[in-house]
Amino acid sequence: MELGTITAQEVKERLKKGEELSLIDVREDEEVAEGMIEEAVHIKMMDVPSRLSEIDADKEHIIVCRSGKRSENVAYFLLDHGYTVKNMTGGMLAYNEAE
Repeated sequence: MELGTITAQEVKERLKKGEELSLIDVREDEEVAEGMIEEAVHIKMMDVPSRLSEIDADKEHIIVCRSGKRSENVAYFLLDHGYTVKNMTGGMLAYNEAE
């Protein structure tokens, strides 16, 4: 199965329209302390395997990190476990620059 992607700009636009998105921020605590997307749930990358039961298997999830690489790894892991996921390309760096 191929991993889908979504741009930070698309996420921002969909949130502005009031769409309900499931965002999972996989960054470390100190990164999240600098700011995260309000609607996101914080589950550190290393905690994802032990917290799978908290992730709704019936929803599509958008995985977020700083630049898009860690979130891509987590997205592939979740995809392998039967979840519907997309990786937010460019991560929070791109999100913070998006209009």
